[in-house]
Amino acid sequence: MESTDLNWWLLAKRQWPLAISLAVIATAEVGAISTGAGWWQVPGVAVICVLAVLAPRRPFDAALALAFAVACVAVYMRLLGVAIEPHLLWSGASISMTGAAMATIATLVRVASRFRSVVGVLAVLAALALAEVLGWPIVAARYYRDWTPDAWNYAIPAGVLLVLSLGTGLYFRARDAERTSQLAASVAAAQNAERMALARELHDVVAHYVTAIVVHAQAGQLNRSVDVLPSIAASGNEALTAMRRLVGTLRDGEASGAASPAASSSLVDDVRALADESGLPVRLSFDLRDAVPQELARSVLRLVQESLTNTAKHAAAVSSVDVALSSGDGVLHLAVSDDGIASGVPVGGSGGYGLVGMRERAELLGGTFSAGRREPTGWTVRADLPIS
Repeated sequence: MESTDLNWWLLAKRQWPLAISLAVIATAEVGAISTGAGWWQVPGVAVICVLAVLAPRRPFDAALALAFAVACVAVYMRLLGVAIEPHLLWSGASISMTGAAMATIATLVRVASRFRSVVGVLAVLAALALAEVLGWPIVAARYYRDWTPDAWNYAIPAGVLLVLSLGTGLYFRARDAERTSQLAASVAAAQNAERMALARELHDVVAHYVTAIVVHAQAGQLNRSVDVLPSIAASGNEALTAMRRLVGTLRDGEASGAASPAASSSLVDDVRALADESGLPVRLSFDLRDAVPQELARSVLRLVQESLTNTAKHAAAVSSVDVALSSGDGVLHLAVSDDGIASGVPVGGSGGYGLVGMRERAELLGGTFSAGRREPTGWTVRADLPIS
């Protein structure tokens, strides 16, 4: 039997309790065999038990094979003129054979389609009924000479065993469906989180450098004497480097956070570098009393970068941008404020995701975020992020 759904190791891990139980029962049944010809039941019972253990790999095929094996055992035991010993119900099946049939029915109902489940169950039941019919003349002549067993009393336990088999299969089928649904929901949530993280990285990285290129190009159009080409080239190279890093992250399957440029050992120096790159009149203020972890520093840089990008895109007549970083009581405080006037049409248009991405970053770090207009003009961004 071959299957790509359940390899042999997983099969052994899942079926070993059933295998041991059937082996113990079958071994105990051997002690009840009283005739030499009765030993012929052992190979057939062994085959039936093995088919029950292997059933998860090919449930429908296993059910048909088990039904055929039960029928064959009943036929050749009838030809030999000996009964299955000890027989469970009337005559034709031992405890191990019945247990193997129950396990196979449960497995079939658990994983097979409705049509195959019905066909397989009926085939197994038909084989067990055939075994009872073929075994009855042999057993009756020995055990039931003075009285005949009540068919109703035997139908009740047989029905109970069938209901237990079907109920077990249906229970595990429902549980498997629930697990599959939960797994699909978890995968969808993880994929969505990854998409959101990548969207933030793309927005922060690309928008920052492309905005710088557009701003420098517009400045060059207004003042032909200013050489803006080096600044445009530098911003373009930075954008390409960031995009290559992000593509490399996607191809290598690493965490999306690794797509961000790694923060250096000095958060102050990194913020100064961002301020210099922005081309804005930035005034910096630092009061960092606590060591800032690398991952937190990277997120802070992203928040500062996006704030400066938004100022360049949305504000006109900016005379100063204040960036303040401070820490105390285990919390890092960031504030970016400008005194610009809303320009109406942002540079390069606006996707409307900048503030959303910044808020998501802050909340993922367990912090708070706020952004809004300041009086009389300008805009302020604030974030409070726990350091530990």
